Amino acid sequence: MGEQFKIIEYPLIILFIISGAIFLVSTSDFVSIFISIELQSYGLYLLSTLYRNSELATSGGLTYFLLGGLSSCFILLGTSLLYANSGTTNLDGLYIITSLSDLVNEISSNVLYWYESYYINYSLLILSVGFLFKISAAPFHFWSPYVYDAIPTIVTTFVAIVAKISILVFLLELVHYTSNSLFNFKFSWTISLLVSSLLSLIVGSILGLSQVRIKRLLAYSTISHLGFLLLALSINSIESIQAFIFYLMQYSLSNLNIFIILISIGYSLYFYTNNNEEYKELSDKNNSPIQLTSQMKGYFYINPALALSLAVTIYSFVGIPPLIGFFAKQMVLSAALDSGYVFLALVAILTSVISAVYYLNIIKQVFFDKNDYQINSELNGAEVEGNIIKDKSFIKEMKFSIKNIILSSYLTITISILTLTILLFIFVPQESQDMANILSLILFNS
Repeated sequence: MGEQFKIIEYPLIILFIISGAIFLVSTSDFVSIFISIELQSYGLYLLSTLYRNSELATSGGLTYFLLGGLSSCFILLGTSLLYANSGTTNLDGLYIITSLSDLVNEISSNVLYWYESYYINYSLLILSVGFLFKISAAPFHFWSPYVYDAIPTIVTTFVAIVAKISILVFLLELVHYTSNSLFNFKFSWTISLLVSSLLSLIVGSILGLSQVRIKRLLAYSTISHLGFLLLALSINSIESIQAFIFYLMQYSLSNLNIFIILISIGYSLYFYTNNNEEYKELSDKNNSPIQLTSQMKGYFYINPALALSLAVTIYSFVGIPPLIGFFAKQMVLSAALDSGYVFLALVAILTSVISAVYYLNIIKQVFFDKNDYQINSELNGAEVEGNIIKDKSFIKEMKFSIKNIILSSYLTITISILTLTILLFIFVPQESQDMANILSLILFNS
């Protein structure tokens, strides 16, 4: 309805979020890290509640704010425990301490008699709980399906992608800095990432099967993908980091595409009527026109091009070759098997097959079910008059019918580029894989 263009706070809040994300990725001090994550998070809380007339969005944003505040407490507690024991808030200082494990193993004397060996791992464990909360990885996922579903779709698109990229890149840095864990025979905090990966794979696949609301389903899909990302992250080899970077790149593109397609489907159905009472009773229809998977029944017969773009993106999520999603999953599974994580690799394969059920159910409804939509009788056959004006002077009068009204170019061009990237990746795979390889090698050589 163009409501978002009337909200003047949009650019400023998005600037805060992007600034926080950039600072989080580039900083190496825990104090700066906390300030950066809060700058990003406060912007996301405000963005979620920006549609003031929406009761659902306000409720979802408040839930997000309260639980986000709880996760920040964990981050602050972990940071303070690290400082209390090691006397440093800098990642470089932490790296020096953890790198002394070789010295401790070679020299039997108490070189580090002042250092409590379990502190660093328990502190980082508490810190990781806060960050896993922020990215809604299992078992801290319970808020995300509700928040995703409650806030407007255009806001969900931003919250689902940008909020995760910066935190995952920071976790990559943290795992790399603390991989040489002091006293290696003790508990390592990265085990928490493996446990979260296992739970995310299971939760994202099983709980998604019962979802009839499309954004809740996509929330569980995101949790399932986080399982793959955390698995690659916790292995911490060159191959797994390459897989992690590549998976993050393709997941961000695919997720962006599917949300933009949902927004476009909602816009394209404004000229249609439907007698289904369930659809009529949906709240907040102006901000989120498509809320149920059944609303997309038979959409292929309304807009075949958009339906095919949706199918390509969903098949990429499933991991069907030769789409980009298949290569990303294959890289993660290969890294897991090479490092001996056979059980987790088997779980990832099985959960991918299970999650294919709810993905393919959407394909079935879009392509094989009959739609209930009819062009609005008041608009069918009607002609609309308009004037072309340039520099406040009248140029031409024109008439057009409802069939001449199409999606705006910024939507169609974006969907086309993203869909072709997903579909045609097999023809030009080298560039993006080389980028992931170079980034991982830079990290390991630094």
